[in-house]
Amino acid sequence: MGQPKKNSSSPAAQYFAEVLRLVRVRAGLTQDELGQRMAYSGAAVSAVETCAKPATDEFIKAAEKALDSFGIIAAAAKYLRLERYPEYFQGFVQLEQEALSVSSYSTQLVHGLLQTEAYTRALLKCDFPPLEDVEIEQLTLARMERKALFDRKPVCVINTILEEDALRRQIGNKEVMREQYEYLTGCSERPNLVIQVMPLNVGPHAGLRGPMTVIETPEQTSLVYTEALGKSLLVSEPVEVGVLTRRYAMISRQALRPDESVDLIRQLAGEL
Repeated sequence: MGQPKKNSSSPAAQYFAEVLRLVRVRAGLTQDELGQRMAYSGAAVSAVETCAKPATDEFIKAAEKALDSFGIIAAAAKYLRLERYPEYFQGFVQLEQEALSVSSYSTQLVHGLLQTEAYTRALLKCDFPPLEDVEIEQLTLARMERKALFDRKPVCVINTILEEDALRRQIGNKEVMREQYEYLTGCSERPNLVIQVMPLNVGPHAGLRGPMTVIETPEQTSLVYTEALGKSLLVSEPVEVGVLTRRYAMISRQALRPDESVDLIRQLAGEL
């Protein structure tokens, strides 16, 4: 007798599948009956419950609507969605999406929260070793989903400082960059979002040691996140956090004012 076939799906996918099955059974529904409520086939429900196929966002939303699960399905889906991000980044995404404020300083590229879909896709195509098309699409979708933070309640305050070099580096073609500049100027009109640019003519400044993101948690404590070469570091020790938050404050003071920053972005768009 052969060995049972090993389930190759991720732990999060298996967990979501089991939660869906348990909630469905508790509701007294067959797979076909749940499928009818969701406008899916019973076979589609079965495919998710057996991990034969992944649960799409549309499927998850339909299941949440069809089953009164007191938030259980939504909670399970949260871990499923986290898997779209690189492993080293998953913990930060959870912190970011719950933060009272997110203050970032970016040196090489436009910050991920402020990237357009076209910019993100063009950027991921530059990765090496090359990513598969399906990986590029998954990572692009995941990055776009982070923008839910912009309209979240309670409001999150987002501060972003971009090096002028990051804005001048052409990712994709000129149309991609033009769209990116327009998107940044549009974002600057949001009352909870501030964009500043560190101009090249400043020369030496407090940010030369590298990029960082300062997170203010719901408990009103601060954490500092940095990453490089696919590795991440989360700083929580109060003395170290204090040094880095003061450094961020100095970078902000040395950068252009928000209105000057928008003017520079528009100038760069006009140079295309």
